Amino acid sequence: MSSPEAAGPALHVPVLLDRVTELLAPALSAPGAVLVDCTLGLAGHSLALLGAHPGLRLIGLDRDPDARAEAAARITAAGHAERATLVPAVFDELPDVLAELGVDEVQGVLFDLGVSSLQLDRPTRGFSYSTDAPLDMRMDPTGPRTAADVVNTYSRGELTRVLKVYGEERFAGRIAAAIERERAREPFTGTARLAELVRSSIPAATRRTGGHPAKRTFQALRIEVNDELGVLSRALPAAIDALAIGGRLVVISFHSLEDRIVKQTLAAEATDRTPPGMPVPMPEHAPVLKLVTRGGEAPGDAELAVNPRAASARVRAAERLRRAA
Repeated sequence: MSSPEAAGPALHVPVLLDRVTELLAPALSAPGAVLVDCTLGLAGHSLALLGAHPGLRLIGLDRDPDARAEAAARITAAGHAERATLVPAVFDELPDVLAELGVDEVQGVLFDLGVSSLQLDRPTRGFSYSTDAPLDMRMDPTGPRTAADVVNTYSRGELTRVLKVYGEERFAGRIAAAIERERAREPFTGTARLAELVRSSIPAATRRTGGHPAKRTFQALRIEVNDELGVLSRALPAAIDALAIGGRLVVISFHSLEDRIVKQTLAAEATDRTPPGMPVPMPEHAPVLKLVTRGGEAPGDAELAVNPRAASARVRAAERLRRAA
C-alpha cells in the first residue's frame, strides 16, 4: 500500500523564481554554461533555468534520495534529462563533485536553503509538527543522527544552546528542562509528543501569537541534525572558487543565521583588501566578487499571496570579477 503522501505530486512553489531567473540570466546565457543547483529539491528553479537556456548543463546536488528521484522524473518529463547530472551529495562536497565530473569551472551556482517542500509535505520524514511521525528530520535518511537522538541524549545545557541559537527561542531553557524531565519518564520517539511538550512549556500569552509554538524548536533541531550552518559555511567559499569570471552565485535563505553567513561571506570577497597606507589599490587585493543585489531582497506581496512559505525568504547574489590571487 502506498503511503498517503505518495498519492499525488508534492506541492512545490519555487521561491523567488522570477528574480532568481533574472539574476542568473547574464551568466547562464554564455555558450556551454554549467549551473550547479546545490539544493536541487524538486528541481523547481532548475527546470525553469533549463527551459530558459537551451544550451545549459545542470549539475544537481541533493542528499535526499526522495528529492532526487522526484527531481529526475520532473526533469525527464520536461525533456531535459540529457542535460542534467544529479548527484547524491551534501553541498559542501561541491569541489569533489566537480573534480569527479571533470568540471573546472561553472557559470552559475544556486543555493535554496532550508527544508524542501517534499520534506515538509511528507509527514513520515518527521520535519512537521502538524502530524505525528517518527522524530527523524534527517535530510539524508542514512545520516548518523536523528532528532530523537538530539532530544534524548543532549544535556539540558546543550539543548538550551541548540534551541536558543538555531531556533532563536526565548523559552529555550524552559523547554530544555521539560524535555529532560519527560525523557527520563519515557524517551521521545514521535513529533506529536514533542510538539505538545513545547506548547505546554511556553506561556499562554505567548502561544496566542507567532504561529505554532513548536516552530522554532523544530527548526533548531533540524539545523542541528543536518549541520546546516556548518555545511553552508564550508560550501560558500567552495562555490565562489568554482565560479568562472562573470559567473554568478545566488543564495536564498530563510533564517537570519543563514543570511548572516551569506552576507558576511559575500561582503568579504567584495572588499578591496589593499593594505592600509598603500598609495593606490593593488590589483592582487582587488575584490573577487561584485554584489549584484542590494542587501537581502524579499519576495513581493504578489508572491506571498500565492506562496506564504516564502515570507522569510531573502535572496543575495554576487558575480565573479577575477581569479583570487
